[in-house]
Amino acid sequence: MLRFRVLASTVPLLMLGLFAHSELAAGPQPCIAVGDHIVQIAPASWMAQRHVGFTDDPSRATVQVQIVDDPDAADFAISDDSASDEHSACAATPDSRLIGIAAHPPAAESVIYLTHDAVAADYRIYVRSTRFTEREAAALLVGASDRATPISTASLAHGF
Repeated sequence: MLRFRVLASTVPLLMLGLFAHSELAAGPQPCIAVGDHIVQIAPASWMAQRHVGFTDDPSRATVQVQIVDDPDAADFAISDDSASDEHSACAATPDSRLIGIAAHPPAAESVIYLTHDAVAADYRIYVRSTRFTEREAAALLVGASDRATPISTASLAHGF
């Protein structure tokens, strides 16, 4: 009977360990370098230091991001057509900022409205990537900015 109790108590712990390992062992996450630190999509939402959300209602958004078709018209552009593979640009450091994409972000966090329409957007992005989605690129850009003042897009560099 004692063996059954030990077995019954360890199975849930083993399952939890396997689940936690799969959350922590996710592949490389999209990231960008901003100045001297890295901003990266968090492998798991609970690991994020900052969260952003998305909305389909522009009146609920705190940040509007326009998706453009021309990299020259963008404040921030990501394209996989480069021959170099800059994995080292996203080496994690203690100063790395992890961004989580939340279905319902806390009230103090940013809510992003993505649009293809020509609007008075806070940022314009161009994304042609197999590693970044438009939502991830917008989340990284908005997550990299200081809540009080937006980042200067001139200080951005991207990595994969």
